[in-house]
Amino acid sequence: MDLGLQGKKALVTAASQGIGNFIANTLAAEGADVAICARTAERVDAAVEGLKSHGTNVCGAACDVGDGDALKAWVEASAAELGGIDIYVSNASAGGGGSLWNEHFAIDMMGTVNGVDAALPFLTESEAASVVVISTSAAVEAFPPPPATSAGAYGAMKAALLNYASFAAQQHAPAGIRFNVVSPGPTYFEGGPWHNIEQAMPPFFEMIANGIPLRSKSKPDTLAGQMGSGEEVANVAAFLASPASSHTTGVNVVVDGGFTRRVAF
Repeated sequence: MDLGLQGKKALVTAASQGIGNFIANTLAAEGADVAICARTAERVDAAVEGLKSHGTNVCGAACDVGDGDALKAWVEASAAELGGIDIYVSNASAGGGGSLWNEHFAIDMMGTVNGVDAALPFLTESEAASVVVISTSAAVEAFPPPPATSAGAYGAMKAALLNYASFAAQQHAPAGIRFNVVSPGPTYFEGGPWHNIEQAMPPFFEMIANGIPLRSKSKPDTLAGQMGSGEEVANVAAFLASPASSHTTGVNVVVDGGFTRRVAF
């Protein structure tokens, strides 16, 4: 399927590594021009070099998404460099497993709101405007926290994003701007949170991995292989962002291999 991403202009926050980087690479591989940001300039520079291998226009800058003014400046500078914005992917998070309510509100919630607000004037000019918000399966079902932690702030702010995106989908539909959410379940990649949990808390890692019922014959028959991959999450995000998904708005796609038990049909 041709996703229709060739020449589209995409911004992805927190994309120097992790799921954001997988999404940026998938969009660039499909022909999109991509701008990324993250807090650390060195990591942004390294990620930009990697993205250039796809042969599209790529740029990046250090930016603290929790700083509304800095985020707006990055969005506007990126739009100027790319020549507009067709796709905005809000991926930044204060991270799971903590109870830092102020940080999660500033980064997960207001980082999304402020970034979208800054991108809206450019999205309005696009003929294929799309916003993709990255949430988590912990937003739709209580997630068992690791020992001695409280994941309440993470899940609560990510759940708030579902309501925000649903409202925004209705509000901006007349202007042709789509809003959708991708909610990954436990996702494993080298250097990622679940890789670290595997090293630090093997029993908890085993419990979570064994709670994922889907088994893929194309993936390693290991505990890590039972979890989702960065590519699997990125593929869903790229589809929702693309013109191939032009009549889809206001949905939350959970990518978790059946980990959550809710009735979602």
